[in-house]
Amino acid sequence: MSMRKIWTFLLMASFLMPAVAQQVQPLPPVPSAPQVAWHNMEYYWFTHFGPNTFTDKEWGHGDEPEDIFNPTQLDCRQWARTAKAAGAKGIIITAKHHDGFCLWPSKYSTHTIRESKWRNGKGDILKELSQACKEYGLKFGVYLSPWDRNHPKYGTPAYNEVFVNMMKEIFANYGPIWEFWWDGANGEGPNGKKQEYDWPLFRKTIKKLSPNTVVFSDVGPQVRWVGNESGVAGTTNWNLLNISGFTAGAGAPSTDTLNSGNMYGEKWIPAECDVSIRPGWFYHKEEDDKVKSPETLFNLYLKSVGRGSTLLLNVPPDRRGLINEHDSASLIGFRKLRETNFKTNLFASPSAVVKNNAVSKRITTLTDGKQNTFEQLKSVTVQLKSPVTINTIVLQEPIQMGQRVIKFKIELQDANGATLKEINGTTIGRKRILTFMPVAAKKVEVIIEDSKAVPLISEIAAYNINDQLIEQ
Repeated sequence: MSMRKIWTFLLMASFLMPAVAQQVQPLPPVPSAPQVAWHNMEYYWFTHFGPNTFTDKEWGHGDEPEDIFNPTQLDCRQWARTAKAAGAKGIIITAKHHDGFCLWPSKYSTHTIRESKWRNGKGDILKELSQACKEYGLKFGVYLSPWDRNHPKYGTPAYNEVFVNMMKEIFANYGPIWEFWWDGANGEGPNGKKQEYDWPLFRKTIKKLSPNTVVFSDVGPQVRWVGNESGVAGTTNWNLLNISGFTAGAGAPSTDTLNSGNMYGEKWIPAECDVSIRPGWFYHKEEDDKVKSPETLFNLYLKSVGRGSTLLLNVPPDRRGLINEHDSASLIGFRKLRETNFKTNLFASPSAVVKNNAVSKRITTLTDGKQNTFEQLKSVTVQLKSPVTINTIVLQEPIQMGQRVIKFKIELQDANGATLKEINGTTIGRKRILTFMPVAAKKVEVIIEDSKAVPLISEIAAYNINDQLIEQ
C-alpha cells in the first residue's frame, strides 16, 4: 500500500472512531472541577432559620430583640439525618439574613446568638451544623446576606470591611464550605442609608480564602440565580452567561436571561433553582398544611435538574429547632418517587441495542452511567427486541467538554417504523429529562440537528414512570 493510501485510510478511520478514543478538544468556556462536582450534586437544601422563625416575618427589620430567638430543642444532627434520608447532598444555612442576626457569635456584630438567651449565649449553630454535615456525609454551605438592617456601620464604606471580616470568620471556623450564597438585596440600614457593596473585594476575599468554594449570586462568579423563586429552569438553558457590565442585585441581567443563559456566554455560570417546600422561606405554623407534596417536588425536579440545573430546596426548621414532621414526610416521599421511577434504564437492558449511526456499531458507553465516557455523534438509534412502553427520555452531555447541542429531535417508532411520537428540544447540558404520554416503542432515534461544535453525548436513558407524575 502506498503512503498516500495509508494516510487516506487513517484519515477516514479517524472520522469513524468513537469520541472516547479520540482527543476531542473541549469547547470553551468549560466548568471548573468544583463546578462539575456542584452539577453532580443535583439536589440539596436551603435552610432559612433565625428571628423570622419566631416573629412569623419573612424579612425582619433588624430591631427584633435577640432573646426572641430560642429554639429549645435545636438538633442539627436531626436536620442532617433528615436531609440524608431525603437524598439531599448538602445544606446551605442562612448564617445572616437581611435582619443582620448572626447564627454564630461573630466578633463583628452585637446582634447574634451570643446576645440571646438560647443556651445562655453559648450556642453556635454554624458549628453544630457543619459538624453534623460532616458526620452524615453532606456538603456544608453558607448564605450571608450583604444587606444588614441592624449593623450601625451599614450604609458606610466601613461596612464592606465588616462583611469581609464576617466571611473570614466563617471560613476560618466552619470550613470547608462547598457553596457560598450572596443575596443581591440592598435596602436601607438602621441609619436610613443603602450600602454600596464592594463586590470585587468580596469575590477576591473568597477566592483567596477558599478557591474551591463555588459562589452564588445573580451573576456568579460560579453559580447564577435562575431568575425566579419557583424552582423552574428555562426549557432552553445554557450554562453560559455574559457578565461584563452587570452586577448582583439590581444591576443583574434580566430574569429572562438568567433563566435561559446566553448561548455564546463568556463564562460558565450555570443556573441554580431555588424554591421553598412551603409558601414562605421561614417556618410558619399556619403553613403546616401547605407543604409541597412529593408529587409536586418530583415535578420541580424534572423542571430543574431535568433542564440542566440543580434544585436548591428550602426546608426551614420550626420553632423547636427541628425539621417539622410535615416536611420530612413529604421529603421521604419525594426520594421514593425518584428512586422508584428512575430505577431501571430501559436502554441498558440486554435486549436493547444502542448504535452510533456514524459507525453503525453497537456501543455501551451511552448506558454505562458514567459522565466522563461519551460518543461523538449526530444521531443514535436504540433498537428494542420488542415494543416497550416509554414515557421518559433522558439525555446527557459531557459538560467537562463544554455545552454544545443547540437543537435535537427524538423519534419513537413502532415495529413497522411508523413514528409514534416526535419530541423537539433545544439545550441538553448535564441532564435533560423529557416526559410525554406513554407509547409502546420498538425503536428510538435521537438526532442532533444543530450544535456549536461536534456534538458529544455521554448518556441516554428511557423510563416508564408513573403516568400520574406527568403534566399534561
